[in-house]
Amino acid sequence: MNISKELRDKIKKIKILITDVDGILTDGSYYVGDMGEFKRYHASDGAAIVTARYADLPIAVISGRKSGSTTRRCKELSIPESLVYQGYMNKMEPYKEITKQFKVSDENVAYVGDDLIDEPLMFKAGVSFSVPNARSEIKNIADMVTVVNGGDGAIKEIIELILKTQNRFESALNKLRNHYKQKAK
Repeated sequence: MNISKELRDKIKKIKILITDVDGILTDGSYYVGDMGEFKRYHASDGAAIVTARYADLPIAVISGRKSGSTTRRCKELSIPESLVYQGYMNKMEPYKEITKQFKVSDENVAYVGDDLIDEPLMFKAGVSFSVPNARSEIKNIADMVTVVNGGDGAIKEIIELILKTQNRFESALNKLRNHYKQKAK
């Protein structure tokens, strides 16, 4: 993927990725029935989040909705509970907590959003990403819009772009491969 030198330079400064959930990790749909709420997550995003862990790129989640499905998915992906914020229509408060916890400035944060409640963080973060199925107002302010829609591997696309731009992708893959080789013994 061709990106400008300016964006490449901004991505090189990223130390943490913060993402919205509905519309980014999912396609924005959720199903409610007698057995509760269901959401569809993409396996490639999960694999990329694991890869990010091997590259020491923390992933945090800020969602406007509280959802047991989100809690479960984040737990499956070993995203620490302290980095999962749900029920925050004003996302600035958890954003500030995360940056304080990691002792990073705004230029070290990548944020992924798709709706109007993400707008303040899109302006605040060093790099902002969105997805093709986002609101046009959000796509217009994003530094980059992914090729694939939210829920279809957009986080994978973003994580791989960050890690490749920072020359950390191959190292992370090697650590991941070694981990599985040791488990196989």
